[in-house]
Amino acid sequence: MLKEFKEFALKGNVFDMAVGVIVGGAFGKIVTSLVNDIIMPLIGLLLGGLDFTSLKILLSDAVLNEAGEVVKEASYLAYGNFIQNIVDFLIIAFSIFMMVKVANKMHKQKEEAPAPEPPKGPTTEELLADILAELKNK
Repeated sequence: MLKEFKEFALKGNVFDMAVGVIVGGAFGKIVTSLVNDIIMPLIGLLLGGLDFTSLKILLSDAVLNEAGEVVKEASYLAYGNFIQNIVDFLIIAFSIFMMVKVANKMHKQKEEAPAPEPPKGPTTEELLADILAELKNK
């Protein structure tokens, strides 16, 4: 059983998948930063300084006691975060689409490239003629 697990774990596909998951996680962080730190502030600026993360609808007010302390927090429907996550998803999906498209194009070009022809040797008739000539010389 240990031998079977070792064979499975050391197959190239398992390592490729692990690398893909790690790179995908890092790529997700980069895209999230791109959306949160660059794209959404620019969109907010175009919309008059609007910060999407602050967009929310008040569902219920906070409850205070006699001393003015918060007993129950206010509840909000934070649709701004939802909008930001949709933009994040669309950028990631588009990026993956473009990578797959480029990979498919490279794979297709590789398939279409003609295989180099093996060096041509003498035909059977030529070999037989050479053998016959050698036999006649002896």
